Amino acid sequence: MTNYNFSSKFKHANIFSIILFLISIILITIKGLNYGIDFKGGTLIELRSNNTEASSIRDVLKNMDLGDVNVKKFGKEGDFLIKVEQKGDNSKLIPEIKKNLSDSLNSDVNFRRVENVGPKVSAELLQSGIIAISLSLAAMLFYIWVRFEWQFSIGSIIALFHDVIITLGIFSLLSLEINLSIIAAVLTIVGYSMNDTVVIYDRIRENLGKFHKLDISDIANLSINETLARTIITSITTLLALLSIFILGGEILRGFSFAMILGVLIGTYSSIFVASPILKYFKVSYKTIEKEEEKIVP
Repeated sequence: MTNYNFSSKFKHANIFSIILFLISIILITIKGLNYGIDFKGGTLIELRSNNTEASSIRDVLKNMDLGDVNVKKFGKEGDFLIKVEQKGDNSKLIPEIKKNLSDSLNSDVNFRRVENVGPKVSAELLQSGIIAISLSLAAMLFYIWVRFEWQFSIGSIIALFHDVIITLGIFSLLSLEINLSIIAAVLTIVGYSMNDTVVIYDRIRENLGKFHKLDISDIANLSINETLARTIITSITTLLALLSIFILGGEILRGFSFAMILGVLIGTYSSIFVASPILKYFKVSYKTIEKEEEKIVP
C-alpha cells in the first residue's frame, strides 16, 4: 500500500479547483458553447472530392449566401465535412450546393452523407439533453443519500458539478462542438466520477468504524492510499482505450473521446481532491455514522 500525504495538498487543490470552476462558469456564460447541428438546426454534408481544398469549397458556399458555413477536412484526403446553418427551407439546398460545387471546382463531387435537423427538432434535442443530465445528477444524489450520510451526498454532488462544469468550460475555451455524442460523454463522465467517489467514500466509512480516534483528514488519507492502486489501474486502462479511439476513431468520435478523456482525468482528480476534503469541512467522524445508524435501528 502507498503512503502519500494527500491531505496536506487538500487546501491548495481546493483553491485550484475553485479557480478552474469559476473560470469555466465565466467562459460558459460569456463566450458560450459551440452548439452543433444537433442543437442549432441546419444541414450536415460529408463530401468527397479529389484535388480540392477546403478554402475553395468555402469560397463557393459563401457566394451562395447560405448563412453560417463551416468546412473542414474529414478523415481521408479529399474528404470534407460541411455544416450549413438552418436558413428557411433547406429541402432544395442539397441539389443546388452539389451543382455549384461541381461547376466551380471542375471536379466530381460525391455527397457521402447528408443530415438535416430542423429548428424544432434541435430545440427538443437540447431540452432533452439538459433533462437527461439533470435527472442523472438527481439520481446519483438520491443514491448517495440512501447509501451514505448526507455529508457524503453533498460531497459527491459537488464533485460531479465540478467535473461537468470544468469539462464544458474547456469545450467553451477551445470552441469545440457540443452535439449529442458530447451529451452521452457527459452522462458517462457522471457515472465514472461517481464510481470513483463511491469507492473512496465506502473505504472512508469503513475506516471511520475501525479507527475511532483518528481525525477525518487522516482517515481520508489512509482510505485514498488504500484504494489508489485500484483508481490508477482503472483510469489508465480506460485512458488507453479512449486514446486509441481519439487517435484512430476519426473525426466523428474525436469530440466524444476527448470529452471522455477529460472526464476520466478530472473525475479521478475530483474523487481525491474535491469529494474527500469536503468531509473535513463538515467535521465528519465516527459519531456522525453512529448517529445515523441509531436513527435507522430503533
